[in-house]
Order: sequence, then C-alpha cells, then structure tokens
Amino acid sequence: MSLILLGSTGSIGVQSLDVARHEGIEVMGLAAAGSRIDLLAEQIIEFHPDAVAVATAEAATNLRAALGTAASGLEILAGPDAATELAARGNDACQVLNGMTGAIGLRPTLAALDSGARLALANKESLVVGADLVTRHMRRDGQILPVDSEHSAIFQALESGHHGRGLTCSTRDGASEVERIIVTASGGPFRGRTRAELAEVTPAQALKHPNWEMGPVITINSSTLMNKALEVIEAHVLYDVETVDVTVHPQSMIHSLVEFVDGSTIAQVSPPDMRLPIALALTWPRRSYPAPHVDWTQSHTWTFEPVDSETFPAIELARAAYAASATHTAVMNAANEECVDAFLSGRLGYLGIVDTVAAVVEEHEGIPRGQVTLEALDDVQAWARARAHELMGRA
Repeated sequence: MSLILLGSTGSIGVQSLDVARHEGIEVMGLAAAGSRIDLLAEQIIEFHPDAVAVATAEAATNLRAALGTAASGLEILAGPDAATELAARGNDACQVLNGMTGAIGLRPTLAALDSGARLALANKESLVVGADLVTRHMRRDGQILPVDSEHSAIFQALESGHHGRGLTCSTRDGASEVERIIVTASGGPFRGRTRAELAEVTPAQALKHPNWEMGPVITINSSTLMNKALEVIEAHVLYDVETVDVTVHPQSMIHSLVEFVDGSTIAQVSPPDMRLPIALALTWPRRSYPAPHVDWTQSHTWTFEPVDSETFPAIELARAAYAASATHTAVMNAANEECVDAFLSGRLGYLGIVDTVAAVVEEHEGIPRGQVTLEALDDVQAWARARAHELMGRA
C-alpha cells in the first residue's frame, strides 16, 4: 500500500518515514504545518511524493524556494484545509497516517475515512473530539488501525481472545470475551510529587519526559497525565469496552494490557520505540520492522503503581466528561490546548492547566450522542477556547 503522511515533520512523521524507508513503502503525499521547511524539503527530495500540503501560502512560497528545481512537477497545496484535501486523495489501495497534533486533525481523519483508505491513527484528538463523526464516516469494519503505543498494545493483545466490537475490529459481531482494558502510564517527570510540589513547575522541567521523545504539547500533556486521560477516552471509542483502567508503570516496557473474562491478562512488551507501533499500523498483519528487542539475558524489574488522582486529576476529569455527553470531551480537549499553550508561553501556572480545563468542562451543557455535527463541534470548541482565556485572565 502507498502512503499519505500527515504531520510529516513531527516526531511521529519522522519515525513513520523511517519505517517507510525500511519497508519500501511508496509515499504519495506529505502534509506539514510548514514550520520546519528545510526538513520537509529533505523529505520531498528523498521520497518524491506527488503532492505536498502546508498550512499557509507563506509556507508554500518558502518551500518552493527551499526546493529550487526539485519543486518541478510537485503539486503544493496550501491553506488551512490543505491537509484535508490531501487526505481525501486516499483510496482503497492507499493508507493515510494521521500524525497531526490537536483537534485540527479531525477533518483530515474524516476525509481519509471517506476516501476508503486504511487510516493509521496517531491523532487521538480525532476520537476525543469527534467520535460520533468518525464512526459515521467509516466505510468498512476495521478501517482504522491505532498508532499510539498503548492502543497498538491493546490491539495486539485483543488478538488473544474474541472481541467483535470497536472501530479496529474487521468482523464485528458484538460479542466479546474482554473484561477490561488496562492502559499503562509512565507517570511523567513528576511521578511521586504532591500537588503542592508542582506549584512552581516551569515549562523546561515539564518538557523533560523520562522515557519518550515527543513534541511539546504531548510532552506537557504527559506530565499532567492529560495525555493518559485522552487515551482512556480513545480506548473506550476504539474498542467499545466499558471498563478502562490506568496503572502507572514507570519503565514503559509494558505498553498496555487486556484482561479477559477467564482471568487471563495479556500484555504487550517492548522497549519504548514508536517505530514499532507505527510499523504495525502500516504493515499489519505482517511484522518485519527491526525495532529494539528486550534483552532477556539481563535482570529486569518492572513496577506498577496506582494513579495519584488527587495530584493528577485529569484522568477522572476525562471519565466524567466522556460519560456526560458527546461534546464534553471536545470541550475538555479544546480548553486544554489553550491552557498548555498559555503555560508554555509563561501566561499560566502549571497547576492552572487542569484546574482551568475542569472549570470550563463543568460549565458546558453538552450535546447528546448521535446529534453532533462538524458545525456544532466548531461552536463548542470555540466557546471552550474563549472561556478558558476568560478564566485564565482572572487567575
């Protein structure tokens, strides 16, 4: 299958091209915001896509200048809808990997599904914000494959029993032998600290994740456990399982677990390397990418701890939002994006991130499931962003 890659210059995108290079996957299209033009130009020169999408006309101009004669014959799409237009060019013989960050990834996800392409999904916000719409836009069972390491682990573990539910299931019959899903969390850089000890946390401190190399937004979300909160919602939507629990596993070797009704628990184990779940999403059901292996000749100690919900309330906030309505999770995500940006720019204290998000979510009235439209989602997210700014201005 050929590949359209959205978010090619981000962490997921760069590692996806590592996999494409190794597997000999043809790259049909690349999309990037346009902030790393030199890297995008290098990717274009190496992989020779037919089309490239960037977010602004200025980025397109800069890209043509960086490419020089190499831009000849290349179609460059520009503007806020360029990635969506590129994703819509997928087809049954193509796969789209959505590695974009944030709610802006929803429309490209819907376009990819409408095209009939297989969707490798790393943009968790597509499901957190627009689960109703994603479900309606799917063209066949099993059209979505997960890229997040946790959801890839769950996907693999589910192969050990029968689970005929969810968006990744290729033959849905409604039956399941699954008791619950257990999502693992590293605990981030502040595991073990009290709430009072987090009051003076700086962006530089929060950006130092102990195990993973990720973009700034995801890294901050990991430090607050908001990233895990989003993954809990994503697991509910992807796999249609009622009980999704979280355990803190600091070593990040067990990426998630599935517990079946007979008491068996199946775990997926591998060193932390995103190229493994990316490769599985791009080549499934084949396995071939040589990711790092566990060295079983050495001693290992893997530990598990309960989540400290008093210090890190994001997961419980997400559970309540998911239960409340189809749009509470969209509001939560939108407010969080604004609060993370404010924290990174020094306009909001660290504890104010989740506190402000919780206040915005509490005020939202919600839209019932099955009644959500794109326009309604735009409206509630715009309200959430504006309300978050109002509350931050008073802090």
